[in-house]
Amino acid sequence: MKVVRVRDEVEPVERLGLEPISVFGMPPVPYIELAADLGLRYIAIMLTPMPNSYGYPPFSLRDDRELRRQTLAALHDRGVSIALGEGIVVREDTDLRDLATDIAVMGELGAHRVNTMSFDPDRNRTIDRFGAVAELAAAAGMETTFEFGPTKPVGRTLSEGVELIRAVGRPDFRLLIDTMHLVRSGSGAEDVAALDPELIGHVQLADAPLVPTIPDYMEEACFERMVPGTGELPLVDILAALPSDVVIGLEVPLRSQADRGIGPHERLGRCVDAASALLALSDQARP
Repeated sequence: MKVVRVRDEVEPVERLGLEPISVFGMPPVPYIELAADLGLRYIAIMLTPMPNSYGYPPFSLRDDRELRRQTLAALHDRGVSIALGEGIVVREDTDLRDLATDIAVMGELGAHRVNTMSFDPDRNRTIDRFGAVAELAAAAGMETTFEFGPTKPVGRTLSEGVELIRAVGRPDFRLLIDTMHLVRSGSGAEDVAALDPELIGHVQLADAPLVPTIPDYMEEACFERMVPGTGELPLVDILAALPSDVVIGLEVPLRSQADRGIGPHERLGRCVDAASALLALSDQARP
């Protein structure tokens, strides 16, 4: 089956999407409506919500066929598509049959690609399972991306991520670059610019201080990042080094703002405006 690639020449704002941790467990239909109201063409999804304290009801796209039908209708009606399916995690005890079920649901929802990561310390087993995930995704018409980061037992850095991509050895298995993970693991714009652009499948954009102010890395990453352009990451340079057509998901959980009653339209509207401005600057900075 032919793999779907999102490789269109688009205006800066049309490259932007929303990532699920930015909306703290919001159910799929209002999440789609939020993205569309903010002028965005893309979302990433999780099949079940992350824990939240904001009154959102639980849901399961895995188990609820009617919810999948409603989600597909909302995507069609609002002109939004799923750039990325999240939650395909490889662990030591992972049963590939469970991952196959989730991948099939993401394919049913029309996702362009699925994202995987590994918390299995065995590198060879991780490579084998990444290959199996990519094969399952390709059979459902999707690419696969791999997310590196400093909390992973394998694939902690950009260079280690590239090594894993090459070890899997599939053109439809590519990198997901999270700007916070990229810089905090010791890389920057020049390292991104040195990559083959075809290795990059998806980008997650957020800002952060260069030196953490929150001791727990995952607490910061999952709940309290910064609006793009308000931190210390060299985002304009990183964006200028990326392919000009890659989808960029706003992964900006702002729990402190949500706890003060600032709603998702206001919180994430600021992020869209800020990211659009950064993209315009980065386009001017391209060689």
